[in-house]
Amino acid sequence: MCNKINKNSNPNSTIDRSSADNLNLEKESEFFQSVSEELLDYANKLGATETEFGFSKDVGLSVSVRNQEIETLEYNRDNSCGISVYCGKQKGNASTSDLSIKALKEAVEAAFNIAKFTQADSFSGLADKELMATKPINLELDHPMGINAETAKDLALECEQAGLSFSDKISNSEGASFSSHRNLHFYANSHGFSAMTPSTRHSLSCVLLAEGDKGKQRDYWYSASRDAKNIEPGSVIGIKAAERTIARLNSRKINTQKAKVLFVPEMARTLIGHFKSAINGTSLYRESSFLLNKIDQSVFPSFFNLEEKPFIKSGLASAWHDSEGLATKEQMIVENGILNTYLLNSYSARKLKMSPTAHAGGTHNLFLKDTGQSFEQLIKELGKGLIVTEMMGHGVNAITGDYSRGASGFWVENGEIQHFVEEITIAGNLTDMFSNIMAIGNDFDYRSSIVTGSWLLPEMMIASS
Repeated sequence: MCNKINKNSNPNSTIDRSSADNLNLEKESEFFQSVSEELLDYANKLGATETEFGFSKDVGLSVSVRNQEIETLEYNRDNSCGISVYCGKQKGNASTSDLSIKALKEAVEAAFNIAKFTQADSFSGLADKELMATKPINLELDHPMGINAETAKDLALECEQAGLSFSDKISNSEGASFSSHRNLHFYANSHGFSAMTPSTRHSLSCVLLAEGDKGKQRDYWYSASRDAKNIEPGSVIGIKAAERTIARLNSRKINTQKAKVLFVPEMARTLIGHFKSAINGTSLYRESSFLLNKIDQSVFPSFFNLEEKPFIKSGLASAWHDSEGLATKEQMIVENGILNTYLLNSYSARKLKMSPTAHAGGTHNLFLKDTGQSFEQLIKELGKGLIVTEMMGHGVNAITGDYSRGASGFWVENGEIQHFVEEITIAGNLTDMFSNIMAIGNDFDYRSSIVTGSWLLPEMMIASS
C-alpha cells in the first residue's frame, strides 16, 4: 500500500509527524513463524514433497523537494509472500500481497496445482538439508531512525538549499530526496530452516542544473547507508552535487582515438557487475558467458584480489544465509588474479555437477584491494586519456565479452584534467580489459555492496560523435 501526496494537494498542510518505520519485531517474528508452520503443514497435506516461503514487509517514507517546495510525500507499507511448492521434481510458484491465512493457503494451493502440471526437472528442489545455515549472526542491519515527514522534509530542503546557493552558475534544481525504509524478510522451508532479517536503508540525494556559455549540464550526488548516522550531511551532498554539475560546463569535443581510460569507483563497480554476471551459474550452464571454464585460471592481473565479506556489521549486503538458507562464508572470489569460485545456487550447481556456493540471491559485500594510488596519482599515471564518470546503454555481449557503451567524463593531458567531454563511446573487450588492468585506486566508494576504487586501464577505443 502506498499513500502519496503530490505538490498540487498542498502537502504542507497534511504532513504526518508520527514515525513511519514502526514495526514490532517480536510480534512479527511470532506471526511469520506460526504462519509458516501452518502453511508447511498444509502443503504437506496437499501432497507437496518440499516447500519454501519468503515473506516480506516494508514500511517507510520518501520525500522529494524541488526549488524549496515539496514535490511528493510518499508513505509505503507493503506486504508480499512468495511460495514455491515441489511435487517431486515438479515446481510451482505463487505469490500474494494478502497475508491473511485464507489468502496464503489459496496461494499454496495455486502453487501446488501449477506444480502438478509442470514438466519434471531433475535438477530442481530445495538446497540440500545438510547445507542449511545453523548459526544465526546479529549483523546489525536494523537501524530505524524514527523518521517522520517533517524531519525528512527538512533534510531534503537543507540538502537542496546548499546546492542552489553554492554558485550563481547553478541555474535550477531537479530536486532533493530523502527516503527511509525498514524491511522485514522471513524465509522458511520444509527442511526446518527459518530466519527473520530486519533491515533498514536510508538515502539522501540532490540533482542540480548549471548553465554556461555552451548550454546546460546536470549532475547529482547522494549518500546511502543502513544507519542514518553514516549518511553524509545534506549540506555536503548539496555542495558536491553543485561542484560536479559546474565541472561539466563548457564541454569540448575530442578526436576519435585510442587512449588510456580511468573508471571512477561508481563506474568501476559496473565492470565488477559484468564479471559477476559472467561467473553466475545460470550464465555458465547456458554457456552464455565469456568466462566459461575459467575456474582456477588467471582472469585478472596478479595484484587483483576480490574478497566477499558477508559478516560486515551494517553492511549493505551482509547476510549469514543466502536466499535458499545456505550458510554464507568469507572467501576470496579472485585471489592474485585467479578465479577461485563461480557464483552458484543449488539449481545451477546441480546442472554444472558442482557444489552450491551460497550465492542464491547474489553476492554479499565485495571488497577489491587497491594498489596504493590515490585518485590524483592515478590521473598522473593516466597522463593522456579519459576519466569516465558516467555511462549509458547496455552494449555488452555476455558471450564474447565485447564491450561498447556511451560515456561522458573528463579529458586529461599531461596528467591534468583539461575539460569535460560527452557524447562519446568507449569500446573494448572485457577479457582484455580485465587482464590488463594497470592499477586500482584507494579512493573507495562505500555507497554500494561492491566496494572498489578507481580502475586505470590501458588503451581503449574512444569514439566521438
